[in-house]
Amino acid sequence: MPHKLRKTRKHRGSRTQGFGRVGQHRKTGSHGYRKSGRHKHLWSYVTTYAPDYFGKNGFTSPKSLKQKTKTININKLDELSTRLATEKEGKRYIDLAGLGYTKLLGTGRTAQPLIVNIQSASKTATEKIEKAGGQILTTPQAHGE
Repeated sequence: MPHKLRKTRKHRGSRTQGFGRVGQHRKTGSHGYRKSGRHKHLWSYVTTYAPDYFGKNGFTSPKSLKQKTKTININKLDELSTRLATEKEGKRYIDLAGLGYTKLLGTGRTAQPLIVNIQSASKTATEKIEKAGGQILTTPQAHGE
């Protein structure tokens, strides 16, 4: 609501308008906080000190877009085989690909012969499974392809 005695009217004839010595409130204006105004009143700052502030640089490598590998070690297979395994060819069959795992690693041991369905397996994991009398099926082999 307008009123008669605004701040500017109160300070008429006072030379500094309540801002102390003469130079305290000249030239600078309002810059805002943090990074506001970079496209407006602080554009000269961007062009001088941070010319690469806006825009995208580089590209995303297709390697980083690949699926992450979910791994499991041999020492976890005994525990899984007691809960989730079925019988196939007289041995316990574990479908790790169906559980979401993509690679079998060779840490640990297994004493029982297992048939394991997985997308890929390390060399040591393959050796340990076959030494125990088991077999590793990669995913295409498991589906009969």
